[in-house]
Amino acid sequence: MDINTAIDSRLSNTHLRKTPFRKAVLTYMLQHKGKAVSSRELENELQNPDRVTLYRTLKTFEDVGLIHQTVDATGATKYALCEEGCSGHAHQDNHAHFHCTSCDKTVCVEGYYDSEYRLPEGFQINESHIILEGLCNLCQKS
Repeated sequence: MDINTAIDSRLSNTHLRKTPFRKAVLTYMLQHKGKAVSSRELENELQNPDRVTLYRTLKTFEDVGLIHQTVDATGATKYALCEEGCSGHAHQDNHAHFHCTSCDKTVCVEGYYDSEYRLPEGFQINESHIILEGLCNLCQKS
């Protein structure tokens, strides 16, 4: 499936209008699949779009299950593509993210992360963010 077909399919499956801006954001996310990107990175790539439009698009994509949010070890919010089958109410992306402490790249780590925490009575986990830190393959070679 080519990238334009993938974009149209994902937007159709989530009942979102196929606006040029949404297509541009989704194109960038598909081209960098597996990598979490910041809103600043998207702003630079899309040549400084209206920030409100960008944030609304990211929020909409998250609400319908196209992307998920993670926070890297620096506290920066980043976004990555969801797997097929996610929805705004049931993300299937319960996985860790790896943050390179040298180049600042954050990537999704394949595989389901499932850990049983012993929480105090009455506590409930709504979501978790697992961040693994170290050096990526490119930085190790440098």
